Amino acid sequence: MVGRVGAVGLVLHPRRDCALAVELVTRWAVSRGVAVFGVAGELDGVMGVQLLEQHRIAEKVDLLVSLGGDGTMLRALRLAYHHQVPVLGVNLGKFGFLAEIDPPDLDEALCSIAEERFEMESRVAVQAVVGDTVRIAFNDIALVRIPGRGQAAVGLVVDGQPFVRYVADAVVVSTPTGSTAYSFSAGGPIVSPKAEGLLVVPVAPHSAFNRALMLCGGRFRHTTGCHDLLPTRAAQATAQRCRRTRLAAGGDRDKFDSWSTTVQRKGRAQ
Repeated sequence: MVGRVGAVGLVLHPRRDCALAVELVTRWAVSRGVAVFGVAGELDGVMGVQLLEQHRIAEKVDLLVSLGGDGTMLRALRLAYHHQVPVLGVNLGKFGFLAEIDPPDLDEALCSIAEERFEMESRVAVQAVVGDTVRIAFNDIALVRIPGRGQAAVGLVVDGQPFVRYVADAVVVSTPTGSTAYSFSAGGPIVSPKAEGLLVVPVAPHSAFNRALMLCGGRFRHTTGCHDLLPTRAAQATAQRCRRTRLAAGGDRDKFDSWSTTVQRKGRAQ
């Protein structure tokens, strides 16, 4: 459970009018003795906001507030990931699948958080490692063919056993939350974000088996802990499932989110 909120960080959309939402947060913070931090270059000159470099903001706060749309929410989640700071998404954009709080409801949502009136929810995420580099994503990862080098040939290993081999323009590994993104455009199904598992969806497949797969979460927990994607014309890759926390404050529409994503290079496949 999240303890007392002593500091809040603000992450803004660069082209949205966030002034009203910033004022609501700072007013709420002053009334409760909560410190407010912002990213340098985004909130310069705003009274009561302490400025930090973007990469340092999550280490100083108990809560990040994303002011924008889903893109801003994803950016806030990347900042929050390593410190496991919850993120409250306020929808000032065109799409609000992740950022579900509207500005008129912001004060009530913050009060719900401060009074610990929220529920814990679990979400599935994917993490990708390439060599020594770790990349965090929150919808999906994609193994994409190199133009002029033929199609991507990718083998899927489930619980250590070869399961299927795709030949396609790309293979998308999507979380249930990301099932409305690239996976959906490629013909994959829409999955409840509360589902436990990962979607594997081929893009423009040219193979006998051309269907999307839903890999259940239980197979990760009780066996090897990961499924392998093995490109046969590139480097070996491992797609791992990891779990992050999503918090809901106040009611069904007051949401915090925290996910992640990964691919790992292990050398050339034989």
